[in-house]
Amino acid sequence: MHKNFISGVPWRAERDLKTLVENRTTYTLDECELNIFETHQEAKDVNLVFGDLVLTTMLKGKKIMHLFDKPGFDYLPGESVIVPPNELMKIDFPEANFENPTQCIALSISKEMIDNTFNLLNERFPDKMLTQEWGLDLSNFHLINTQDLSEIINRFIKIGVKERSKEKDVIATLALKELLIRLTQTQAREILQKTYKQLSSNNRLAHVVDFIKSNIRENLSLDQLASKACMSKAHFSRSFKNELGQSPMEFILKERLHLAKNYLRMANYQIQEVCFMAGFNNITYFIRAFKSEFGITPKAFQNSLQ
Repeated sequence: MHKNFISGVPWRAERDLKTLVENRTTYTLDECELNIFETHQEAKDVNLVFGDLVLTTMLKGKKIMHLFDKPGFDYLPGESVIVPPNELMKIDFPEANFENPTQCIALSISKEMIDNTFNLLNERFPDKMLTQEWGLDLSNFHLINTQDLSEIINRFIKIGVKERSKEKDVIATLALKELLIRLTQTQAREILQKTYKQLSSNNRLAHVVDFIKSNIRENLSLDQLASKACMSKAHFSRSFKNELGQSPMEFILKERLHLAKNYLRMANYQIQEVCFMAGFNNITYFIRAFKSEFGITPKAFQNSLQ
């Protein structure tokens, strides 16, 4: 299983299904409610509304999601969608059946919990580089799950479904805070990838990301990046990690790996060529890092495209 997918959600036994469309199992906690939905037959225009903000994550199968009166989009495993309170979700299930059911979680989170978490972050880490304040950007609502986001969603599901201790709600509250932080960091990375060019002249973080992308084959150092941001090395490292959920060097590694993947897609390059074109200078390290990130060696990935 790809490491950015979610695992470990129980299915209902067939005899326990109350309905074949969006059969719902609910786990209620202090600050949130975890819902597991499964659908076993084709359906269209299924409406769903929550009173609180909801993080939904697709686990199996395919939905077409209509939100904000916009055209529908495919919603697939490995993706999440953030839905504001009282927003109508209109959902189609074009392929669902007993052999190919859909499964999705919807985690509704209390406004108080969201406000408390982001107020705390704004007090503790006010010196943000990308946006003025901590919070969720509801215009960037359809996300590809990153590894760290998937890990905390997995952990949260485990707490909601399996945890039996008296401390369950306390554990869930701590995990929920981390989940909200990971969500903002995932959004920040996605926003930067789309806007770093136009923001680079007046935003320190975008300026650094533009510099990284323009010099990805060079030997980039932390000193160099901190000086581009006009910050001390320690302050730059801490701020970068807080906002994006990755250290500058982790960010560079992932950029190089995705660049290598694109080169492998584009033409029949030798693995060694791709290694150096993407900014790596050690073939063994490159192959190991690629496999760790994508679950497959560069050669196997290249062969899978033919």
